[in-house]
Amino acid sequence: MSHSRIHLSPPHLSGAEQQYLADAVASNWIAPIGPYLTAFERRMTEVVGVAHAVAVNSGTSALHLALRQLELRPGDEVLCSTLTFCASANPIRYEGASPVFIDSEPATGNIDPNLLEDELRDCAARGRLPRAVVVVDLFGQSVDMDAILDAADRYAVPVIEDAAEALGSTYKGNHVGSRAWASFFSFNGNKILTTSGGGVLCSNDAAVVERGRHLATQAREPAPHYQHSEIGFNYRMSNLLAAVGVAQLDVLYERVEARRRIRDYYRQQLQEMPGVSMISEMPFGRANCWLSAVLIEPDMFGADREALRLALAAENIESRPIWKPLHLQPVFRECRHRGGAVAEQMFHDGLCLPSGSAMREADLARVVRCLEQVHQSAARPHRLAA
Repeated sequence: MSHSRIHLSPPHLSGAEQQYLADAVASNWIAPIGPYLTAFERRMTEVVGVAHAVAVNSGTSALHLALRQLELRPGDEVLCSTLTFCASANPIRYEGASPVFIDSEPATGNIDPNLLEDELRDCAARGRLPRAVVVVDLFGQSVDMDAILDAADRYAVPVIEDAAEALGSTYKGNHVGSRAWASFFSFNGNKILTTSGGGVLCSNDAAVVERGRHLATQAREPAPHYQHSEIGFNYRMSNLLAAVGVAQLDVLYERVEARRRIRDYYRQQLQEMPGVSMISEMPFGRANCWLSAVLIEPDMFGADREALRLALAAENIESRPIWKPLHLQPVFRECRHRGGAVAEQMFHDGLCLPSGSAMREADLARVVRCLEQVHQSAARPHRLAA
């Protein structure tokens, strides 16, 4: 195979990471805390527009810290988007509660606010409200937060915003993650910015973040010896990784613009291709376009999304199906769900195309050319596994 690999969403460094890391090493601040960690948390509050933030070792940890504060018990339920990665729901199970999965609205794949309201109404009628709602900003497109908060606030149910994919995105002029009871972001290696691994828990409630900070440091109490009255976790981000994060935040909006240009390129080049459409950007927000995703109608395109994925792979181009809905995952087979057909169809038809912010136009042209070739060959659709 002669072509170089085109990855789905590889890290893209700013160039300042080595300088900041060298400074952290030279100062001997390599332990879990230090000046870069403090600076990274401060910068995140400024970017997101929240009062408080604590940096931890993953977005999953950040969600766990938020849920831990609700003191969930077996039998409790937490409503959750179904079209998302398993990390949006796994911490619910860590705490012994059960996720209830809510279907998507078709334009964006985000949680359907109307179905969410229906579920809350039915839960209230049964006298058993959920303890929280976890909503996900899919691929960087904000959920309709006004509608979600209207529904949740009516029943006094806190909202946790999984903004792991949405750093740099906005909703009605405000950064995503600024209005929920708690929100969190991921700095995993494939995100729009990365610290190689990391996450940040945000809130305008100081108690949420300070409690999270305490739990993230093994719940150690202020004493000259090691004193612990409850179970905590080893979740804090290190000063070294925070140094990388500070360098990455310096180029956040450059990365957002690069990913939006990639989305626009795909949209322009594919708009006349039968059977190909892109997931929408809603007028109430500006997405960071972390991943550009297309929906394939096999009868019109001439092949299904799996045939297209395999054709891209044969050209050394990485792509990935849209998230398999969590209500279809074996690990959650016993969990309730409301709806599901929309998310299932998007999984069946959806494919994430390479979206790395360092992609060259020649790389993008290779991707589009492969789609054109598959369409022209009118391959027979494959049957997708259930």
